[in-house]
Amino acid sequence: MGSPGGLGVPGGERRAIIRMRGISKTYRMGAHEVRALVEADLDVDATEYIALMGPSGSGKTTFMNIIGCLDTPSAGHYELSGRDVTSLGDDALARIRNREIGFVFQTFNLLPRASAFSNVELPLVYAGVDGRRRRERVREALRAVGLEDRTHHRPNELSGGERQRVAIARALVNDPAIILADEPTGNLDSRSGAEIMDVFGMLNTRGNTVIVVTHDDEVAAHARREIRLRDGRIESDRRRDGA
Repeated sequence: MGSPGGLGVPGGERRAIIRMRGISKTYRMGAHEVRALVEADLDVDATEYIALMGPSGSGKTTFMNIIGCLDTPSAGHYELSGRDVTSLGDDALARIRNREIGFVFQTFNLLPRASAFSNVELPLVYAGVDGRRRRERVREALRAVGLEDRTHHRPNELSGGERQRVAIARALVNDPAIILADEPTGNLDSRSGAEIMDVFGMLNTRGNTVIVVTHDDEVAAHARREIRLRDGRIESDRRRDGA
């Protein structure tokens, strides 16, 4: 698939793909305001592997949604791949999501009556990629996650781990710079979960920036950087030895 998002950097040089300054998000609940995220600063270099952690109510889902351009902040500044996305409209954000970010969710979000091939192909259809190129890229994505022999199977014919691999292939097929995974092992047994984390490790090694949102310390241990949130604030940000 080449260098993810065109961001392969020779010689190990670091390059920021995410820059956030003073990111806050406030929701109004009736007469009350809830501060879900408070003045968060974050820099993420291309090819980093990050675990975003925190208890329920810590703000990690809100932070994930803003990172993934699924939501916009109430205050602050966000640059993604050098572009200011803070004040973009819905259509522009949708184009960025489809081009820059691959999403993997706990519940897989696969079309139940569609084959693995058709599920993976869907983002390319939305992007207007021609049929021949779509077929090539879908096969390549399924091969990358070890499912080239399950192309025509529907989700109910696949194990939980295989369904999540299909979801990962779908996230990969547009060659995004960033893979954003929300509790990707939450519906899997421990063996399948470990296999999925191995896939994320492989994707990071090949050049994808991987951000995994999780409450599980075992899942977080696969990442090379761990960011913890509490009460809407970044409580800690540490890199593991050698990262």
